[in-house]
Amino acid sequence: MESEQKSEYTESISPKEEAQKVQKPKVEVRVDQPGAITQLPPPEPSTDEPWQEWVQPVVEFVSKLPDYAAVFFEKYQRPLIIIALLLSGVVTVKVTLAILDAINGVPLLAPIFELVGIGYTGWFVWRYLLKVETRQELAVEFEALKKQVVGKESHNS
Repeated sequence: MESEQKSEYTESISPKEEAQKVQKPKVEVRVDQPGAITQLPPPEPSTDEPWQEWVQPVVEFVSKLPDYAAVFFEKYQRPLIIIALLLSGVVTVKVTLAILDAINGVPLLAPIFELVGIGYTGWFVWRYLLKVETRQELAVEFEALKKQVVGKESHNS
């Protein structure tokens, strides 16, 4: 009775379902290499739907996109860094100009800053530029600052 049911069951499977069972990918198990992961073979595109032949190259390209990006960055690393620095410099200048424009838009703030600048310039001239001794003091302070920033003495003096 069971053999009759089995034969009825096998006869009820359509040829299309039979073909799908046969097309299943086989997984290879490697016992000699522990931890090795085997890759499945790429799925074969079915001819049931015509759009799949268009989708398959796109899927393959997107799956390889990180590799393409890594190779591109490795090959053009220095120019990409230079371009990024230039763009960040442009953005910094634009943001600075926007902030200054916003400050100038506030009433009485721009004239106050101008008065502070004029006052500091007057004080600097009075303190450092009018007498010879104070000009020499300014030169010494400037050389000390230059040593701090550059880290070595200048060869010009």
